[in-house]
Amino acid sequence: MVERFFRDITAERLRRGVFTSVPELIAAIDEYLAHHNTKPKPFIWTRSARDILQKVIRANQRLSSKQNGTLH
Repeated sequence: MVERFFRDITAERLRRGVFTSVPELIAAIDEYLAHHNTKPKPFIWTRSARDILQKVIRANQRLSSKQNGTLH
């Protein structure tokens, strides 16, 4: 979720901004946070932790097998 938040703030506020000082950058971040927090929405997980971990394990196994296949 942290990565998603940083992706959003980068895409929506920082990437196209021009900041000539650190205080300007801080102000832009503060403005984004204030606007973002006016209508907060909780994130609701749609999968269980076990389902998510199993998917990660399967993906790692596939990546490992592909990497091992290219090494031999």
